Amino acid sequence: MRIRFRVSKHLTAKFSAAVLVISGLVFVAGSLLPGATQAVADSIQDQINSLTQQNSDTASVVDGLQAQAASYQDAINQLQGQISALQASINDNLAKQASLQQQIAEDQNEITQEKAVLADDVKTMYVDGTPSTLEVLATSKDLSDFVDKQEYRTSVQNKLQDTLNKIAKLQAQLQSQKTQVDQLLGEQQFQQTQLNSARAQQASLLSYNQSQQASYNAQIAANSSKIAQLRAQQAAENAKLGTGLFATGDCGGGYPTKATSPWGGFWGCNYGQDSTVDNWYMYNRECVSYTAFRVHQAYGYNALGWGNANEWPGSARASGITVNSTEAPGTVAIWDVGAFGHAMWVEAVNGDDSIIVSQFNYSYNGTYSEMKVSAGQAATFHYIHFR
Repeated sequence: MRIRFRVSKHLTAKFSAAVLVISGLVFVAGSLLPGATQAVADSIQDQINSLTQQNSDTASVVDGLQAQAASYQDAINQLQGQISALQASINDNLAKQASLQQQIAEDQNEITQEKAVLADDVKTMYVDGTPSTLEVLATSKDLSDFVDKQEYRTSVQNKLQDTLNKIAKLQAQLQSQKTQVDQLLGEQQFQQTQLNSARAQQASLLSYNQSQQASYNAQIAANSSKIAQLRAQQAAENAKLGTGLFATGDCGGGYPTKATSPWGGFWGCNYGQDSTVDNWYMYNRECVSYTAFRVHQAYGYNALGWGNANEWPGSARASGITVNSTEAPGTVAIWDVGAFGHAMWVEAVNGDDSIIVSQFNYSYNGTYSEMKVSAGQAATFHYIHFR
């Protein structure tokens, strides 16, 4: 159960450092930067980590906004449907108004003509006067002439009345048509207001979402720029140290280029850092992966699931293995620095008590290197003796 717990803890810690992997700076390896300069480098690293996490969080927000934009687009499409329907209705109303205006013009013209006819009828009636029946009879040549005159008078009077009725009907029709036009104009004005509102809402949705995305993308760009400046500053600090690195390269120390993992897949120098897991459940090309490999090669011991570098001394003591401050060739040196510590293989101890170590991921890039460590720095390490 202990091993399972430590394996799980190791993986949990690694996953919690995912943002550091994204930034290309895996902190499991730690570094060997002495004194105040190390504090500066670590402080810079903390800032890089914070900005990288901010970028990761902001990118998630942008992803959410893009998903929201898709739902906005649905709403925009619905609004567009409403806009199209309103515009079609407005166009129909305009056509109806044009037709009614034409009818009104025709009716007005007919009223004018009828009024002219009415004027003629009135004139005729005025010329003939309105004699009584006896007067008409007296002036008639005979009975037939009398009947003709009476029929004519009746006809003129009926025509006059018909003309008046027609004019009244046309005027009523004209008024109805004008009322319809007014209603159509009012309806059109209301529809136009709805149309303008839908278009404004559509524009607002697009503008709001796009402006938010632009704002968050600007934050990401600003953070990325700051990260680049911090990395340059960090590199400058590291360059001041004269760390004594030598024999650097993608691989070294016997670490395999390609090995089969019992957990499935392959690991080794041919594979990217943290892309796979080795025989001891350590992530590929990390400092602890390399020291676990060297321990197994030298002593046949499996440091299975020992976790991050700063957990190794506790794992060793729990397994009955000596841990002290005495450097010796063939020991694993643990520097308790940063969040996870750094593990190294001690190749040699010099007469001045400085040591030569080999390691992976010293420079946060998953590569092999060897280095001379001063006696003062070496005295701060824990040494695990597997003999």
